[in-house]
Amino acid sequence: MEWRGRRQSDNIEDRRGGPTGGGFGRGGGFNFPSGGGVRRAGGGLSIGTIIFLVVIYFIFKMMGIDLLQVLDTGGTTSGPGYEQSQSGGTRAPANDEMTAFMRTVLAETEDTWQGIFQAQGQNYEEPRLVLFSGSTASACGSASSATGPFYCPGDHKLYLDTEFFQELSDRFGASGDFAEAYVVAHEVGHHVQNLLGILPKFNQARQRMSEADANKMSVRVELQADCFAGIWGKYTQQKGLLESGDLEEALNAAQQIGDDSLQKRSQGYVVPESFNHGTSEQRVKWFKRGFDSGQLSACDTFSGPV
Repeated sequence: MEWRGRRQSDNIEDRRGGPTGGGFGRGGGFNFPSGGGVRRAGGGLSIGTIIFLVVIYFIFKMMGIDLLQVLDTGGTTSGPGYEQSQSGGTRAPANDEMTAFMRTVLAETEDTWQGIFQAQGQNYEEPRLVLFSGSTASACGSASSATGPFYCPGDHKLYLDTEFFQELSDRFGASGDFAEAYVVAHEVGHHVQNLLGILPKFNQARQRMSEADANKMSVRVELQADCFAGIWGKYTQQKGLLESGDLEEALNAAQQIGDDSLQKRSQGYVVPESFNHGTSEQRVKWFKRGFDSGQLSACDTFSGPV
C-alpha cells in the first residue's frame, strides 16, 4: 500500500508504554501495590491501609474506572470509561512507523466515509483510534491484548494493541500492510454501523434473543463491517494507492480469521452455532462484495442468506 507522504489523522490516542487501564497484565495477574509486611518507616503503608486501598481500587475497577491510570495521567473519568482531560491534552503519538501508518490508514477511512456521508446529505463523525499495549480501559470495559481489536460504541473509539499485527502474521499467516489496514477498516466499519443506527438496534434486540440467535445476528453485523471495509478498499484502489498483492493480503486476512478457521486451529473442530463473526468463506465474500461494488447498498447482510 502506498501510504507514505499522505495525510495523517490527528484522531489517535497512543497509550502504549503507559499504565495499564484494565487491571490485567499479559499474564492475567492483577497489578496493584504490594506492602510486603507491616512497615511504616520510610513512608511505607500498613497492611490495613493497603487492604483498604486495594478494596477501593477494585470497587472503582468494577465501575470501569482505573484509579492508577487517572492519577498517573491527571485525567478525568467520563461515565464508565476513561477519557484524558482536555486541559492535559492527549499524549502525542510516538514518532514511529507503526503510528504513522495507523494515522495514515485512519485518515484514508475518514476521507472515504466523509465523502460517502456527504453524498447522502449527512455528516460523518470521525472516530478515535486508541493504540495500547497490554491493557487499557474503554467505555465498554477493559481492553486487553487477549480481547483483540474492537470498536466501542459507548465512546466512539477503536481499540488496538498493535502487537496483534505480529500475531496476525506469525500465528495466522496473514502479513502485509494492507492486511493490517483491513483490520482497522473493519473496526471503522462498526463505527459506520453505529452512526447509521445499526449497532444500537442490534444491541437492543439481542437483549431479547437467545444466545444462538444473538450469535447469528452478530455474524450478520460482523460481515457487514467486512463489506464496509471492502468499500474503503475500493476507494483506496481508485486513488491508486494499492500495490500488487494488496487485495490478496486483505482477502487472506479475512480467510485466516474466519470463525471456522480459528476453531479448527485452536481445537481441531468447529461449532457452527457458536460462530459470531462468520466463516472464512463468508468474510472473504462480503469484503470482496464491498470492494467490487463500492456501494453501501451492496452491504445488506440482514436480508437473505449470508
